[in-house]
Parts: sequence; structure tokens; C-alpha cells
Amino acid sequence: MLKCYTVKAPAKINIYLHVMPKRSDGYHAIESIFQKIPLFDELIVQEITELNACCVECEQMQLPKKNTLTSIYDEFVKVTGLQNGVKVKLNKRIPSGAGLGGGSSDAASLLYALNDMFNANLDKKTMHAIATKVGSDVPFFLGSDCALVTGRGELIEEIPARRDLFFVLVTPEVHSSTKEAYDNVDEWLSRKKEKNVIRLEDVKDMYFDDVQKWTFFNTFTMPQREHFPEIERVLAAVKTTKTSFFDMSGSGSSVFGVYLSEKDAQDAYGFLSQKWKHCWMLASRSACSTSIR
Repeated sequence: MLKCYTVKAPAKINIYLHVMPKRSDGYHAIESIFQKIPLFDELIVQEITELNACCVECEQMQLPKKNTLTSIYDEFVKVTGLQNGVKVKLNKRIPSGAGLGGGSSDAASLLYALNDMFNANLDKKTMHAIATKVGSDVPFFLGSDCALVTGRGELIEEIPARRDLFFVLVTPEVHSSTKEAYDNVDEWLSRKKEKNVIRLEDVKDMYFDDVQKWTFFNTFTMPQREHFPEIERVLAAVKTTKTSFFDMSGSGSSVFGVYLSEKDAQDAYGFLSQKWKHCWMLASRSACSTSIR
């Protein structure tokens, strides 16, 4: 009998994201806190009789022929030697090009499903190696809900996720490709010097400290708000609410506010959702790890 799994793939926000200048190999090192949030894509993974095939369907958006799902499948097949084919129906709820890691999370969730569906019994190290080949953010989604992430994104130190926070997330109608965002950062860093850089050894302590004392920042925020006025408008609107901290996530365009009380978050959501249709109120109290059923 052909197997069929349903998998939930969570989004993430970058509570802190320090992007270093471009290295000699063309990549950027980062220092960041990634935290999963309860906003999910859903993947329905169906085993098919066709061999060496990964057929992807998505009603919400047009995916390129080669995408993170087909790429993770290809890498899985290379490592395991398995030939079983799958059809993946992707129900897309995480906005694309919004700094929320949706494509990376989808890839990690499919890898989990393939490993279980075909009894490949891949260990954590092998899964991590496969994920790294598909994208810098993919390995994070194989682990726990929160981590200090360094290197290109492949160096992951899991830390306990705070469960006392509420988030309001706004995604404006702005699509920023990762390449474009890094180009903007490179240009901005060439004429500006970052201030108040946080020592890496202090990042974890700050995360667990009073949110109102956070001095976290996102290197992408300043150049992206210069290029996209709508991001600037969202940041300004979130600032007017009773948020204890706010910033952009990843390379944008999503903006999040952090709230210490559910009421303050509800009030902010009521205000912001009247201005932007892609708006969510999310609580950190629940675990967001990938689940299979």
C-alpha cells in the first residue's frame, strides 16, 4: 500500500540578525537568534509508483520547476540510493519572500517525511548535511524551536525557546529576493558603520533578559526600509503599539512586534490588521517543531 503523510512546516522569525560584510568566498557570515512561530505551511506527501520523481503541486503560488522541495528530494535520493517517487501537495500559508523561512522549512519537513516514509533511518548528522546542501536556513528547521545560529547558518546551538511572549506579525505586499536584500546590505555597509554591535557571548543572555532591555537589531532593516517605503510604514505603525520590541525578520519584508501581555498583542493585532491583510497574532507558548501524521 502506498503511504501518505501530512506534515506541518513552521515559519521562523529572526529576533536578532547581524550580517557580516561579504567574505572572500562571496558569502556572508551571520549571528542570529532564530525562533519558530506557529504559522505553518502544510505538505501532503503521497508515495507514487513512478520512480525517481518528485512532483510538486501548489495552488497558492507558481513554484519554479526546481525548488527547495525537489532539491531536498534529489539530495535524499543521492545519499540513500532509494528510488521511490513522491507527489507533494503544498498548502502555502507562510508568505513567500517575506523573511520567514517558508521554503527552507518546507524542505526540512519533506526531508523528515521522506526519512520516515521510506525507513531510511538517517542520523541527525546526515540529515543536517543534506539540509545544508539545499539552503543555509534549512538545517535550523530540523531542530528545536529556538537557536543561536552562526556561520552561513549551518552552525546551530539550540537554546530553550521563551514561552512567555506574544508576537504580532505583519507582511506587507512587498517581495524582496534574498539576493537583492544582500546587495542592498553590501551597498549600505560600504557607506555606513554599524553601531552597538552585540558581543556573540552576550546574545543568549540578552534573549532571556527583560525584553524591554533588548538592544537586538537586524542588519537588513535599515537598507530595506530605504528601498521599500512600505516596510518603513509598517515599522512606524508597529512602533505606535504597546510593543516591547519590534524589527523586521530576515531579509524582509515581514515585521514583528513582541508583546508581554496577550491583551497588548490583541490590541495591536486589531489595529494593524485593519491596515494590512497579512497580519497574525501568535503566541510562543506552544512548541512549533515539524509534525507528521
